[in-house]
Amino acid sequence: MKTKLLALLLCPAAGLVAAPLTETTAVHAKPDLATPAITYLKAGTDPVATPDSLSSAPAGWMAVELPGPFEGYVRNDDITKSLDVRVGGQIYIEPAADAAVLTTAEKGDKTEITGLRGKWTQIHLDKKITGFIRIAPAPLPPVAIAPAGAADAVLSPGGMGPDRAATAGKAAPMVDLGDGGSSALPRLFQGKLVSTRRPFAPRRPYDYQLNDDAGVRFAYLDLSKLLQTDQIANYAGLTVVVNGTARNEPAAKGIVIQVESLELK
Repeated sequence: MKTKLLALLLCPAAGLVAAPLTETTAVHAKPDLATPAITYLKAGTDPVATPDSLSSAPAGWMAVELPGPFEGYVRNDDITKSLDVRVGGQIYIEPAADAAVLTTAEKGDKTEITGLRGKWTQIHLDKKITGFIRIAPAPLPPVAIAPAGAADAVLSPGGMGPDRAATAGKAAPMVDLGDGGSSALPRLFQGKLVSTRRPFAPRRPYDYQLNDDAGVRFAYLDLSKLLQTDQIANYAGLTVVVNGTARNEPAAKGIVIQVESLELK
């Protein structure tokens, strides 16, 4: 993220209060962008580094304290006869096996059962937990000028055409969500176009996503502004350049790009 946060991390002081965040920031249970966000810190929030932040967080990450209390869910099998959460049981942010894990139950945790959801028990958890925020954004690969003939692959609200090809030579900027919800202007993003639809699997919030070079989802793609979306399946698995506006969407558990146009790299 910002240089101030990185500089503060180099300070040996424990429980350090870092500079206010300049953008809405996802908090992950692990220092890994592939894990779903467990919560979001709004722009202007002063994140508090954990006492062992330097040793517990890899380069580019900051371990932060989340004071709680929290509402979470555990499998019914992890509730003991004394109505406590079994030590080692995972506490999720939603009653679903693929939901983000908030924390793992430890001896002495203060929990209270607040509801039942089928195979899940809803609990109130009163404790501090540790989360991780990214302080040095992973670089996006540069956007190269589209090769000859690739201009015909442009998809835009007006149909097929090379209307965005002239901008493809510029480097892709990082997403800036400083207003707490969306970036102000359309930006260029590059990655592999991947379908999210899988047989016998729950449908994702959006049918396509953009993956980075490591195969990790960078953002879902909202294609509602494109007219010829039936042709997008032809580009699945290929590297594309997307022009659009990014926003944080908690319901989708990550970033969503409202696509203005799409072309082959």
